[in-house]
Amino acid sequence: MFDGVAKGYDRTNSVMTLGFDRRWRETTRQVLDASPGEKVLDLAAGTAVSTVEYARSGAWCLAADFSLGMLRNAHGREVPRVAADAFHLPFATDAFDAVTVSFGLRNMEPTAAALREMLRVVRPGGRLVICEVSQPRLRPLRWLYHNTLLRVLPLITRPFSSNAAAYAYLAESMRTWHDQRALGELIAQAGWVEVEWLDLTFGVVAIHRATKPG
Repeated sequence: MFDGVAKGYDRTNSVMTLGFDRRWRETTRQVLDASPGEKVLDLAAGTAVSTVEYARSGAWCLAADFSLGMLRNAHGREVPRVAADAFHLPFATDAFDAVTVSFGLRNMEPTAAALREMLRVVRPGGRLVICEVSQPRLRPLRWLYHNTLLRVLPLITRPFSSNAAAYAYLAESMRTWHDQRALGELIAQAGWVEVEWLDLTFGVVAIHRATKPG
């Protein structure tokens, strides 16, 4: 499915988020707070647009994704890229200072197993930063989100996407995904500590941050 949407992925993301995707990436970079010399794994990196953003910090950032089509459409983005299965990462234990996932965690099932594998490849004291869709806190906004935005999303993206049917799945995955606290609890259950989160755009998106025990 992701190979099928790769061609128009970046353009469609900007359309469906009304351009907020750039602001969300910038905020995620700030939360990640990577330093020159650190090694960052950007998992489910897609076309590596997020990886390039994080590399602005001076850290060495690696784009990893299960979809070869996505990685091949990282046009002109000068970051290292590798095909990788989130449940069987081809990296040594404690290999990275941080791991990030932007809008890809909800496609990893079972989620807890992926979070445990991320824990394995990060050094003790290293960081996890996840930017993912969430659930608006206010009930009226949550109702509008579920009954308006998510219903029209497949229609909005159809003219721009290279695989319009895939966005019906993506809308449904957004509808059924965890709220902020539930995802935080899932991260903690996978072995991460110091779990916290930050709402973006009224809670439509949230950034979760956690640490690997030292």
